[in-house]
Amino acid sequence: MSRPAGHRYRPWDAVPRPGAHVFKYLTFCSFLLSTTAFAEEAQQAPPPDAAADAGASSILVTATRLATPADQVPASVTVLDKAAIDRAQDLGVTELLLRTPGVSISRNGGYGTATSLRIRGAESDQTVVVIDGVKLNDPSSAGGGYNFANLLVGDASRIEVLRGPQSTLWGSQAIGGVVNVVTAMPEKALEGSFDIEAGSRDTVSARAALGGKTGPVSWRIGGQSFTTDGISAISPAFGGKEKDGYTNRSVTGRVEVALADGISADLRGYYSDGHVDFDATSADSPAYGTNREFVGYAGLNVALLDGRFRNRFGYGYTDTDRDNYDPRNPRKQSFDAAGRNQRLEYQGSFAIADGWTALFGVENENSRFRSVSPSASLSVPIPDPARGKAEITSVYGQLNAQPITGLTLTGGLRYDDHDRYGGRTLFSAGGVWALPTGTVLRASYGEGFKAPTLYQLFSEYGNQALDPERAHGWEAGAEQRFLGEKLRLGATWFDRTTTDQIIYNSCSTSSTDPRCFTPGTTTRRYGYYLNVARAKAHGIEAQVAVEPVKGLTIDGNYSWTVAEDRSEDTANEGNWLPRRPRNSANGSISYAWPFGLTTGAAVRWSGHSYDNAANTTRLDDYTLVDLRAEYAFTPALRLFARVENLFDENYMTAYRYGTLGRSIYAGFRGRF
Repeated sequence: MSRPAGHRYRPWDAVPRPGAHVFKYLTFCSFLLSTTAFAEEAQQAPPPDAAADAGASSILVTATRLATPADQVPASVTVLDKAAIDRAQDLGVTELLLRTPGVSISRNGGYGTATSLRIRGAESDQTVVVIDGVKLNDPSSAGGGYNFANLLVGDASRIEVLRGPQSTLWGSQAIGGVVNVVTAMPEKALEGSFDIEAGSRDTVSARAALGGKTGPVSWRIGGQSFTTDGISAISPAFGGKEKDGYTNRSVTGRVEVALADGISADLRGYYSDGHVDFDATSADSPAYGTNREFVGYAGLNVALLDGRFRNRFGYGYTDTDRDNYDPRNPRKQSFDAAGRNQRLEYQGSFAIADGWTALFGVENENSRFRSVSPSASLSVPIPDPARGKAEITSVYGQLNAQPITGLTLTGGLRYDDHDRYGGRTLFSAGGVWALPTGTVLRASYGEGFKAPTLYQLFSEYGNQALDPERAHGWEAGAEQRFLGEKLRLGATWFDRTTTDQIIYNSCSTSSTDPRCFTPGTTTRRYGYYLNVARAKAHGIEAQVAVEPVKGLTIDGNYSWTVAEDRSEDTANEGNWLPRRPRNSANGSISYAWPFGLTTGAAVRWSGHSYDNAANTTRLDDYTLVDLRAEYAFTPALRLFARVENLFDENYMTAYRYGTLGRSIYAGFRGRF
């Protein structure tokens, strides 16, 4: 392994900070507030918090940073409430999301191995993940995104998938979309829940949570333990025989305290500790990795003017530590990386008038990383770690307006000031028209921006000449509801273009490319990151849901996603982007019997894809069928069971890597 660059980025080398631009957007936000002086019909502003309680009486979306009715969100969104999460019985969030339109995944083996989730053909690291209002990313990972491998369902009460560019509100990385996970908060003086199940490959999952609401204090704490013997990460077709297991322990907690009328404080925390066995790309291996994640948040909420003006002041912190080991080597540790994020933010919402709300905020994010890949030989000194840091300050504003009944218009601006790349302005706009006929029309446009990650800049494969990725996309769709919403049909067309996309370029042993050598040395390296790609994605997402009789529900979706390399005058121009099937479909049927039994079946079909940019390695299409059942002994105690991959389909989402065959699980679920 070549030596890392070890470059230390100096803040005084940064591009000068903007003045007039920031002032311009602060003025824009101030103008939104100033208009309130003329409002005659004011209302209460919704809470500006992606972890807000969406309530049980209506479908509200909080991934928009405001608790917004689904019929007023211009972008395509899927909301999975607690009932839907329980009904699916999935252990991992990725399995849940895979059933939603426009989503595909690839995984290097069984549970816990490297997992990539792609929305509408975008890169996995172009998806923002939010847990209880805290944006997650790992600056020490190659793409700076979140590794879905360790994200279990846990104590999630709601999961939202917001598709399309969302960088106006969420900043860098939100090119493909946003996944928002909200954990439960209590409604009673004392309440709790538990889930325990076991099944194939000695898999055991146990989860419990307890919380309460007394006077000014609401609290909840939950924990989950998951372990499995797993499968060989290398597919048996390529010689994989040993089992690669996975264990994960996680804890979540939330506390909210009402300090005074209109003033409250809250603390949120999430910790995960994972251990996974994995293989090399060519053979079984005793190698393993550990992953520790901590997410913390402290906030103060202040409501003024009888709730019309709501403010949130928050501090978020994320810490990820990853280590790899190979017991066969004299030096056991083969990789050591750590990524840290600190985020200070202010976000406000103002109810200008009935149907008119302004959202605005300021954010400052500091990221840093460290990584090193020691030689297996003890005679080779451990190199100095590669290090890097970055700071980005952002100002954003958005206006939501309902000029007439049923019509919602949204427009937003964001200004990002990156200490290395200077200023960048983003724009978004959209509209939703909910007609009395049950028709909902949507259209939106959004822009995206993603600065090169610290790993892409400063690691042993880094290139400090990289430019940021830029994207813009739009969508238009319609939904029709019949028979009192017992029948729903919908379809959406989307289109997105990404320029200056960053890819990894491998170096041959005979390459004379100067970038194939560690900068300033003659040490050859395996590859480097560069801007050569231009990506284009467009497609259709169609959905149907019907309840023909009481207790019987049928739903399905189909996605046609054309994601291509549009790099001009290159060998891969026109090729499919790797591991993105062009066609996919999901369907499910469920029936609630009068005596407390609920049965269901689900099917997923994925068309073929290619594992590499040259499109020379094909991943065949596959079909998976799952069965599930649940019996309610009482409203508070249920027995459930399921069969996954009923027909034991042999397939791959990443070339040479194995996937789970037929699996059987059963367990109990309690709520009190």
